Formats: sequence, structure tokens, C-alpha cells
Amino acid sequence: MSNTLQRVFPLHAFDALIRHGYHPVLARVYAARGIEDAAQLEVDWPRLIPFDRLKNVSLMARFLAEAILARKRLLIVADYDSDGATACAVGIRALRQFGAVVDYLVPNRFEYGYGLTPEIVRLAARTEATAATATSSASRPDILITVDNGIASVEGVAEAHRHGMQVLVTDHHLPGDELPDADIIVNPNQPGCDFPSKHLAGVGVMFYLVLALRAELRARGAFSTAWKEPNLASLLDLVALGTVADVVKLDDNNRLLVHQGLQRIRKGRGCAGINALLQVARRDFRQVSAYELGFMIGPRLNAAGRLDDMSLGIECLITDDESRASQIALQLDALNRKRQEIEAAMQDSALILLENILSAPHAQNGQHAAVKESDASSLSLFDPAWHQGVIGILASRIKDKFHRPVIAFARGGDGELKGSGRSIPGFHLRDALDLVSKRHPGLLLKFGGHAAAAGLTIRSCDFEKFCDAFEQTVRSLLGSAGLKRIIETDGDLEESDMNLELARHLAEQVWGQGFSQPTFSTRFTVEDQRVVGQRHLKLKLRKQEAEIRAYGPEKSARPNVLYDAILFAHAVPLPGVIDATYRVHVNEYNGNATLQFILEHWVAADA
Repeated sequence: MSNTLQRVFPLHAFDALIRHGYHPVLARVYAARGIEDAAQLEVDWPRLIPFDRLKNVSLMARFLAEAILARKRLLIVADYDSDGATACAVGIRALRQFGAVVDYLVPNRFEYGYGLTPEIVRLAARTEATAATATSSASRPDILITVDNGIASVEGVAEAHRHGMQVLVTDHHLPGDELPDADIIVNPNQPGCDFPSKHLAGVGVMFYLVLALRAELRARGAFSTAWKEPNLASLLDLVALGTVADVVKLDDNNRLLVHQGLQRIRKGRGCAGINALLQVARRDFRQVSAYELGFMIGPRLNAAGRLDDMSLGIECLITDDESRASQIALQLDALNRKRQEIEAAMQDSALILLENILSAPHAQNGQHAAVKESDASSLSLFDPAWHQGVIGILASRIKDKFHRPVIAFARGGDGELKGSGRSIPGFHLRDALDLVSKRHPGLLLKFGGHAAAAGLTIRSCDFEKFCDAFEQTVRSLLGSAGLKRIIETDGDLEESDMNLELARHLAEQVWGQGFSQPTFSTRFTVEDQRVVGQRHLKLKLRKQEAEIRAYGPEKSARPNVLYDAILFAHAVPLPGVIDATYRVHVNEYNGNATLQFILEHWVAADA
């Protein structure tokens, strides 16, 4: 079920933006996204929320300044996704510029799982170099710094203290009932933190920390002619990449960070790794947008953590050697192609599983599903052949198709299943798992995450019990009305606005989670269509409503304006008249820019 609704925008906000000279379509779009003052759209550096608003960040900066001056050994413990990789790269680059003795360790997800676990601490405490870390240091670290993890690492922090190591936690995930006994915690979502932007990504938190550290070192007179003060704006390309790839809400502060990072990349000032990844993706750095970061660069970087070792991705981001960056980017691109093949096979098997397995939880050839999709409020799926590193993407694809909270499981070690979940708007997945854990103590061995995405670990023997518990929880929190898919659009476009100028205006802005890219809804006549690339539909469309209004229902004279459009992953011909939801896009090909509509949803309409 789905409904298409036009986003409502306050007229006073629309009028205010028009008075500031914004294009009427942009004014409408911004007003519908809660922009009431043109100042909210300013993305200049002075509007960044000051770092001292972030609880404990100045305290941690003083701690690190003392550690750097004392030549203590620092070890960053990273996460294995794009946010963790970019946060690690920001930390490594900045701390080395500050003169720190610092290296990093990134857990292999298949051996150690997520976060600062006791096993990772014991690994960090070893003196020999290991395959699970990119560090070549032969000395045990004095201080562990977590990035994009740690807020749930109660046991890991305790283990570090037993080994005589101090722990600094930088994270952005929601805290549980118990905080780790870390020496200092910086997290905008920890109790008592009044930082206005609760949606900072892990890389954003790390960037704020190095801003505070630079200010602390400046106050101590550490910088001189011989040791120049680093320009931390050079790290904003990494901040933008991690923020977009982690799909955090693009509030005013995050949009500023992403905008500034994109500007650096477009001016050719991106780091060697990001430039190399854009090259293998065949994207022009001068035209890069948040879309390229989220859907071209992020997946290639994530592929390292999904299939191999994220140290490969981190090395790509911290090297200044363009040749080395290019070599690593090619490896990441190959891993991403392999990931796509695995994902396609997993998605096919998941759809067959949902089609074949009907009502009660049971097994069929080792595959498991919770309930029949049409009766379910949630979908919990497991196949022993599924790849643990790709189940998150699978859950996202199935969620998009069936509009249900989805958790996909793969085999872990020691009789465990690792699950990765994705949720629909209006349903907080991490809170739902917390409720499951309280109602069924011991069922979840581990869990954590956000509103839209979460991870968990259960025993293999508890899969069916979890399916029932999760389904009951989703039903109680969501109800049947919550399963109705609502497709929000920004309404119709006048033909006078269907042009390259508007497409370019939209392409220059920063769009993403919580500040969605504009979509429009129009009734079109399909004048021509053909399959390209064996799986995509290329279309010629005419705006039907304008046609009827101007020339009457007899259509004796028809306007000549035809619009290029494409419908991805759909090779079946469309009916003659459709109601379409679409994005306005600048199509760059052979040096020419043309207007193109990218169709996202369509339904047949009466001719």
C-alpha cells in the first residue's frame, strides 16, 4: 500500500525565502523541509556550532595535549564502515600533524565483531604486529581512542584498564543503560550533553575533537614558525564523506560540514584517496555532489570492511601518495564489484525465501523466515549461505521492497547469528531491540545502533524465538497504519520550471537523510521507451496535464516538449500514461549537459 502526498510548506517561510531571492521552486522545497529563515541555509565557516558546546571535548583536548607532549603512544580503534574509516583518517592525519605518536587498529568484523571488545583490547596490548591492524608499532599503546564506537564497550574499557591502558571514547551512537568507565567520553548523545546537533556522525565528533585540540595546543604556544598550525579545513572532504555515507540526518550543522567538504573536493583539494575513488567511479571531481559521496565513494570504501579488512580503506584515505591511492582504489573497486555480485545472489535467494515460506516460523533447506510477508509487520530472514558483511545491504533492499522493518542474519562464530537491521520511517529500530531485550532477558547477546539501522547478535537456536519477539514488538509499536507507505513529493512542476537551470540549482545544494533530495510528481504521456543496458528503461515523456489544459482533450495540437527520463532496474514497458514521482537531474555525457528525469515511482493513470 502507498499514498503519494505533497509536502506541506508554511507560506510565511516560503515568502521569506522568496524575499531573499531564492528560486520559487527552491523556496517551496526548503520551506517544506523546515527552513524558516534564510540564515539556516548559510554554510559559511563562522556558522559552525562552536566545539566547546560538546560535552567533555575541551577536557579530552587537554588530556591529549598532555599525552602528546609526554610522547605517549596513542592507538585509534576504528569501526569498519565508512564513518569509522573517515573518523580514523581524520584522527590519524590531525594527530600526526600535532606531533603525536599515533597508529590505528581496525577490528576484522568476522573475527572480532564491532567495537572495543575485550578481544580487541588484548590484541592491542600485544607487542607484535598482527594482520588485524595496520600499525607497525612494536610497543603497547598507553591510550586507546575509539572512533565511531565505544559508547557500549563496558567490558572492553574495563579490560583496557586491567592492561594499564587509558581509554578515550569518541562516538555518536545512542548510549545504553550503562556507560563504560572510560577516562573521558565525547558523544553528543551522552547524558548531560547539550550540543545542538545530536546527529553528528562519528567523523564529525572526531573533527570537533581535533578542533578543540588545536585550540588547546595554540593556547599553550605549541605552534611556531618551525611548527606551523595545521589547517584543519583540509580534513573536511573526509568529514563530508563520512557524514553522507553514514546516512545521519543532515541538520543545519551537518549540511555546513558537507558543503564545505564538497567545495574542497570540487576545487581539486580533496585527499589523494577520495580523488582516486572518484576516478575509478568515473566521476568528475568538479561536479561531485552528496550523491557521489553516498552512492559511489561510500560503497567502494565500505566494501573493504564488508568483504576484507577496512585497514585497506583507511590506508587509501591517509596516504598522500597519489600512485598508492590509485592502486588501493582499484582494489576497493574490485571488492565492490564482488560485493555487488554477492548482494544480487543474496537478494534473489531472499525473495525466493519470502515467496516459498508461508505462515509459521520453520526451516526449509536451512533457510528461515519469520512469517508470510503479507501478514507480517516485520521480516526476519536467515540463510546459512549469506555473507555476514553484506546482510545490512540485503536488509535495506528488502525493506525498500516490502516496506517493513527487516533484519537479515548470517552465521557468526560459536553457534551465533549476526543480524543487521534496517527500518522504515516512524519506527526506531534500536529502541525496539532494547524493548525486546527487556521483555526477553538473555535473548539478545549484543545490540546497538540508530533509529534507522541496528546490529545484533543472537544464538542460532534462538532465531525463531527472536522472530516471534521482534514481530510482537513491532506490531505493538507500529500497528497496521504504520506499515502504509507514504511517498512524499514536492508536488508538480510547471513546464517553465522543467529546465536545466533548475536542475543545476538543485545539484548545487546538499541533500541527504532528513533533508531529502527534491522529488516531484507529474502525469506524463509515455511517447517512447526502450531498454538500455539490458535492465533499465529509457523514456521520452510529455507532460500530459499541460497538454490537456492548453489544447483540450481532443489533443489536435500537441506541444513539442519531450523530456528524457530513465527508470533504473526496470525493463518491462510502461503503460501509455503514468503518474510518476521523479528527480530532476543534470545528465553529463561527452561534455554535454542535458536535463533528465530519474523516475523513482510510477503508477498507471487513465489516459
